[in-house]
Amino acid sequence: MNSFVSRLLIVIARKKLETNETANPASLKQLLPVVRTLHIELRHAIKEIIFIAIGVVSAGFGLKGFLLPNRFIDGGATGISLLLENLTNISLGYLLLIVNLPFLILGAKTFSVKFAIKSIIAISFLAFVVHNVDYPTITDDKLLISVFGGFFLGLGIGMTMRGGAVIDGTEVLALFIGRKFSMTVGDVLLLINIVIFSFGAYILSIETALYAILTYMSAAKTVDFVIDGVEEYVGVTIISNKHEDIRIMVTEELRRACTIYAGKGGYNQEGGAQEKDIIYTIVTRLELANLETEIAKIDKNAFIIMGVVKDLKGGMIKKKPLK
Repeated sequence: MNSFVSRLLIVIARKKLETNETANPASLKQLLPVVRTLHIELRHAIKEIIFIAIGVVSAGFGLKGFLLPNRFIDGGATGISLLLENLTNISLGYLLLIVNLPFLILGAKTFSVKFAIKSIIAISFLAFVVHNVDYPTITDDKLLISVFGGFFLGLGIGMTMRGGAVIDGTEVLALFIGRKFSMTVGDVLLLINIVIFSFGAYILSIETALYAILTYMSAAKTVDFVIDGVEEYVGVTIISNKHEDIRIMVTEELRRACTIYAGKGGYNQEGGAQEKDIIYTIVTRLELANLETEIAKIDKNAFIIMGVVKDLKGGMIKKKPLK
């Protein structure tokens, strides 16, 4: 840690611990946990700011470099703002703030005030970028505009979400409606965007609406890649009578960490429950075939359960290559 930052965090920690009622200064033992907490919060805050900044710049490039000069639209709150920009003389920067504001108020009530504040800052930054930054117009080819305009817009939305905020408030509405009416977020977003694209077809043209659907698909796929990562991780649960041999194979041959659960088999021809260890490990999709092969070599009747893991934190999976 930088010495200046360390001293600053110590001062802040000391002020947090020492109150007017406390006569004695805080000890080093008391300060260390608070300083460590402050350091983690600072590091995460910087990371979130970087993600949001990259996201806003990318979304601004997608809007002003591709969509806006060619009167294209997108889905969500951005699509509503683009439609209103075509119908009125109001700047897109102001419309982005106006359209997203109700969704952010809903987000503050549904999630947290911190989330809403970060999102307001992100959308305000995007509005400033769209209003003041002159991006070059990249192309007038409609297919390229749809694909790459959606790509940069999706990259911006995804990076902003990585930073714990949104620049398109319809995701908040989708989460809220999904909870109320037992619908998936994807279904709600699809319904919202069908309405937006229908208005786009009526106000602009059917061709523009069709290209807008292509833009939305490109943006949605890019968001998935940014949020989930290019590598898809799979959680694998292995139940086998030869659990110890499989554990040795996973940890020593494949060099992957695993967790062992103590379990009992519910079905046994001889009656009673048979105790056995249950192995849980995580591999990438590319490594899955190799893992299945190695398990089959040990026990071809092993019971294997696989499920997609959205994200990982810590552990050794990203540090050691598969042998």
